[in-house]
Amino acid sequence: MGMDLGDLLRPEGTFAALRLKNKKQTLQDLSHRAANLTGIDERQIYDALLQRERLGSTAVGRGIAIPHARLRGLSRISAVFAQLDEPIDFDAIDGDPVDLVFVLLAPEQAGADHLKALARISRVLRDPSTLEKLRAARDRAALYAVLTEPLATHAA
Repeated sequence: MGMDLGDLLRPEGTFAALRLKNKKQTLQDLSHRAANLTGIDERQIYDALLQRERLGSTAVGRGIAIPHARLRGLSRISAVFAQLDEPIDFDAIDGDPVDLVFVLLAPEQAGADHLKALARISRVLRDPSTLEKLRAARDRAALYAVLTEPLATHAA
């Protein structure tokens, strides 16, 4: 089965009902939260995520965005997940506003693991019942439980 989201995401990296106004504020806020978790400079995280967004929005449709970047000095792949109080414009290809944001940060030399982690995240977030549960969740514990439940419960 390979990588589990529990390997990437910690309960303290999971946030419910954040009130954020736009894409820039969301990237800033989540960079700040990721900095607290990883010890990497907040500005470095923000700049790396912003640079990636300039290549094209990381909004993947259905209200989901997966901003991601590789960072010098990071020791292991880490992630931050946020459920937003109100959906925001994220320049999504389908035009849908985003209310579920999964930030993935990988060490500079992570190679294929970075891509495996991205694939794993998008697989979990492709499941309609998972999305429904994430949108209905009211706190960190509920969000974390949905994201880390065994893949068997996610229809293939």
